Amino acid sequence: MHTSFATTTRGLHRDLPPMRFYEKAKRLGIWNPADIDLKKDQEDWSTLNADEKDLILRLLAMFVAGEEAVTLDLLPLIRVIAQEGRIEEEMFLTTFLFEEAKHTDFFRRFLDEVALLPSPLGAPFGDDKGMGVRLDLSNYHTDNYRHIFYHALPAALSTLEADPSPSAQIRASATYNMVVEGVLAETGYHAFFTMLERNDLMPGLRKGISLLKQDESRHIAYGVYLLSRLMAEHPEEWDTLDAQMNNLLPFAIGVIGDAFAAYDVIPYGLVEDDFVDYAMSQFTKRFERLEKARGATLDEINRVAREADEA
Repeated sequence: MHTSFATTTRGLHRDLPPMRFYEKAKRLGIWNPADIDLKKDQEDWSTLNADEKDLILRLLAMFVAGEEAVTLDLLPLIRVIAQEGRIEEEMFLTTFLFEEAKHTDFFRRFLDEVALLPSPLGAPFGDDKGMGVRLDLSNYHTDNYRHIFYHALPAALSTLEADPSPSAQIRASATYNMVVEGVLAETGYHAFFTMLERNDLMPGLRKGISLLKQDESRHIAYGVYLLSRLMAEHPEEWDTLDAQMNNLLPFAIGVIGDAFAAYDVIPYGLVEDDFVDYAMSQFTKRFERLEKARGATLDEINRVAREADEA
């Protein structure tokens, strides 16, 4: 039962970081995957060799399943924040589910209209002789990938249904925002832009990924805010955050290594160390910011989040 409502008692705290993120989501997050022109992408795809196509398919297979996974798994986090009466945070979180679903839509549309179009070459890059038999892309999901997306992510988020404690929230957000989005997704974006911009390929895919990246930057900013707030409120839970992030990091780095190990000569001239270093830098900069939140006041957390948002 409700006993009161924020909007008829205290009002909305519009200067809280989540409300600022919400304003950005309303302005910047309304884009339609169906509006992105993929005609040039179809032309470019036909010029690629087998390994070049395979690497793009590998990345797409990880991205589309990852976006579907968070779309499926996110609701318990939204529910916990709602149950705590944090209306400003919940309002922003309502945009997450819409955006993750939209990202799933975009990647699957690219697969259907570009990468898996019927091809005169047949398998592995098209329908089986035009008969509508689709390639099962889950063969690109390695053990490291499966550990994170098939097991760790749904386990951390579904735990919130029975256990809404700060420690459970920390494990869920660290898994979703810090590792899945902050390390793997951002490193994947970096790979796509390095390959495609360097070779002036697939403007539609680049456009979609730039819009996705903009959405995900808000998600990560909220994750840093949520974890910082929890660290300020519960500094004794630092070991929970430290353990969750560091336990998952080897699997995240393993996902990168698996992708490079699949090729004798890496397509597009990519260098594995560049992407491992990039992933580690993304991990480290957020980890260090969260360390600073231990023992901070909520006012300090809000100030730092606003300053980061304005930077």
